[in-house]
Amino acid sequence: MSLSPVEGVALAEIESGGDGAAPKQKAVVGRSPGQLAWLRLRRDSTAVVSGSMLVFFALVALAAPLIELLYGIGPGDQFQGKLDGFGMPLGYAGGVSADHFFGLEPGLGRDIFIRMVHGLRTSLFIAFTAAVVTTTIGVALGVLAGYLGGRVDAVISWITDLALAMPFLIVALALTPTLVLRFYGEREEVSSVFGVVVLIVVFAVFGWTSTARLVRGQVITLREREFVEAARASGAGLGHMLFRQLLPNIWAPILVAFSLAVPQYVTGEAALSFLNVGLGEETPSFGKMIFRSLSYLETDPAYVFFPGITIFALVLAFNLFGDALRDALDPKSSR
Repeated sequence: MSLSPVEGVALAEIESGGDGAAPKQKAVVGRSPGQLAWLRLRRDSTAVVSGSMLVFFALVALAAPLIELLYGIGPGDQFQGKLDGFGMPLGYAGGVSADHFFGLEPGLGRDIFIRMVHGLRTSLFIAFTAAVVTTTIGVALGVLAGYLGGRVDAVISWITDLALAMPFLIVALALTPTLVLRFYGEREEVSSVFGVVVLIVVFAVFGWTSTARLVRGQVITLREREFVEAARASGAGLGHMLFRQLLPNIWAPILVAFSLAVPQYVTGEAALSFLNVGLGEETPSFGKMIFRSLSYLETDPAYVFFPGITIFALVLAFNLFGDALRDALDPKSSR
């Protein structure tokens, strides 16, 4: 009779030595929760496909300077000679050719492909940085609120409720121009680095709340467990309780929250750029490209198709991978 595998438990495999020889025991090493999650991810076709797409997008973003060097065209280069008298690209599908893979922008004549490569780099950098910042803030506040309770929990919960009550889009539309005018004049060109930092700050002000609430709830369920009580009774300090006892037991939901926060910031950056908030005109962005393409939907649909399908695929891959990661980290999952 075959034995069903028990995850995370060390088993002993009995092998017969034959000819009356004593049987040999071969130890089977137990698997950690991380190894079990990795095995589930590898068996999930959705996770493999979406993860491969994310790796591809990340490599393209990281290799943007190299791609620009090999392509021979920069994001700011204009090709006015390849536009007709109305500013429309000459040729098929918006000027798609061997020299311009995705064609040219109407009016300015900039190469769409290289601007999308740099736009992907900008979008992923903002999204990942904002996700790291907001996750760090949310985890720190959530752990403190859940473990300490009392007045600390009341104050942090009140701040969380206040941040959730403020409409993100309205505050972002009001806050961003205020920060720009604080450091730049009305006619000065805003630095691309400053625009990126402003968007990350805007996301950080609002994005930590969901992670904080998630972590707070997880810590409240753990703080009365036996291992926490034992560590507290042994005289463990606050740092030991937070970083050695609580956080290692809630890393799975934190990781899932992080993976699902990144696509939210990708779409958030695109939405704010679409509204001309944050990034300057010279900074490549999917939102700005889609905004400019609205005037050419009938005459040049390829202009909106390429950035639109790319950001759709990017966000879809993140969401699918986040769902698959959540299933893989769930020990009760059937996948």
